[in-house]
Amino acid sequence: MTLPRSRFRIVLVLGLLSALGPLTIDMYLPSLPAITDNLATTAAAVQLTLTGTLFGLAFGQLLIGPLSDAFGRRRPLLAGTAVHVISSALCVVAPGVVSLGILRVLQGLGAAAASVVAMAMVRDLFSDRDAARIFSRLMLVIGVAPVLAPTIGGLVLNWTSWRGVFVVLAFAGAAIMAVSAWVLPETLPVAKRRNEGLVGTARDYGRLLTDRVYVGLILVAGLAMAALFAYVSGSSYVFQDGYDLNEQQFALIFAGGAIGLIGATQFNVRLLLRWTPQQIMSVALLAGVGSGAALVLTAVTGFGGLAGILVPLGLVLATVGLAMPNAPALALSRHGEAAGTAAALLGAVQFGVGALAAPVVGLLGVGAVAMAVVVAGGMVAATAVFFLVVRPHQLPAADPEPVAALAH
Repeated sequence: MTLPRSRFRIVLVLGLLSALGPLTIDMYLPSLPAITDNLATTAAAVQLTLTGTLFGLAFGQLLIGPLSDAFGRRRPLLAGTAVHVISSALCVVAPGVVSLGILRVLQGLGAAAASVVAMAMVRDLFSDRDAARIFSRLMLVIGVAPVLAPTIGGLVLNWTSWRGVFVVLAFAGAAIMAVSAWVLPETLPVAKRRNEGLVGTARDYGRLLTDRVYVGLILVAGLAMAALFAYVSGSSYVFQDGYDLNEQQFALIFAGGAIGLIGATQFNVRLLLRWTPQQIMSVALLAGVGSGAALVLTAVTGFGGLAGILVPLGLVLATVGLAMPNAPALALSRHGEAAGTAAALLGAVQFGVGALAAPVVGLLGVGAVAMAVVVAGGMVAATAVFFLVVRPHQLPAADPEPVAALAH
């Protein structure tokens, strides 16, 4: 797909919007010990500030998605990013962990506006297969941002305190807001807006939840994300504690996994030239189950040592990279009339189900077996939902017509 210059700029800005959430979550992770000491609190209390950000991201999507269907995409987007900028600036002067936690919730709410509006705009502008290609490009940003964010946070800590991280986040949010206001047009015409209040919003959510295929697809996206989160949350313990790797060696392995995941999302663009999203997902998920089973086997038996873990784990990450762009594209293609609400529920479920993986890995004991079991379990569950609930063979093979032209 060749994009006109204006469309290319729009997709580029949508990528920046997609990065705001990962940057907000991960950039301050290296600061957690410093925050604990500086605010004279406990590690558990500081960890709750991260939980608050995640809650804001999940709840914010459910709130802002319907607003974007009612008032258009630009106004909720700009208002949300403004909330992110203001709360980031206030984090700089937060006097205690309680105020910091509240402000982190608001940061998450603001970042949610960027995420959900970006997805809704993709649905406004692109049809089924083209939308999958665009989501693949956005996954490049979403995959890179969490890897780079802690590094940026660490660099900031070299020349300032943890409060400087929030200065950077405030400037990043302001820059993204300014570029969005300049480049992004309104993509939802007034005639297609849904101004039905709370009753209409509840009706839209109810209709979405009764669509078996849509619900199945967002669950597949969430379960694939759970497999990814299980890897992210358990990998440092597995490789540093279990295999005695130092921080630099672990960073290289983690970067390798990210490259594999991101590479798969970009290869998906090539695959879409020949196959439909559901065909790609069918093969990818089955391959993910096989790779997950091999990962569990090597983790339990110790066969192959470190390589025995890395090879099947890399294959699982690649299959996740193929599933994650296609599931949202198929899900959102079913509800163009309420794309903001549909994107909101997709994001909340994907994020919520995925986030459950981290505590499950901890409950199972953190090590290689625990990580492998949750990773494989996520892939098995995603595959079961895809074939038993979504039923890909019943989905139409042809793309629908593009949904909207640019609205002015």
